Amino acid sequence: MLTTFTLLNLENRIHQTEGGLFDFNATLPLMALQFLLLMLILNNIFYKPVTNILDERDQYIRNSLTAASAALLKADKLTQTYENQLAESRKKAQEIIRVAQQEAQKIVSVSIKEAQQEAEELVYEASVQLNIQKDQALKTLESQVDILSNQIQAKLLSEELL
Repeated sequence: MLTTFTLLNLENRIHQTEGGLFDFNATLPLMALQFLLLMLILNNIFYKPVTNILDERDQYIRNSLTAASAALLKADKLTQTYENQLAESRKKAQEIIRVAQQEAQKIVSVSIKEAQQEAEELVYEASVQLNIQKDQALKTLESQVDILSNQIQAKLLSEELL
């Protein structure tokens, strides 16, 4: 039994030296070749399309950012232009309103003056007419007073004569 145990022990030592951590036998180049082949296959099948897609995506993002920047600059210029036009239009509108108000005030003052002149003319004509009517009324009254006094006098004289 000792011999079998010694043989097994020897066999164990032989297997331990052969199957160590690094074996430099025919399997090492085969494993290296398999690793390189797997790297080439993965690179061609998986990594290249993924990197192409990522590159296309980066290019699309850069182009989009460039286009967005250009559109933003254009929008800013248009906004500034429209704001300037709007401010100028507001100034013109306020000037037009101011001129219209001045013209309206002139028209109103001219109309008021004309109305005052017409009123003064009407008052003057009315006073002239009243004076004429007063004079006519006084003349009529005087003539009627004369007629009445003559009639009274005639009656008094005719009564005295009787």
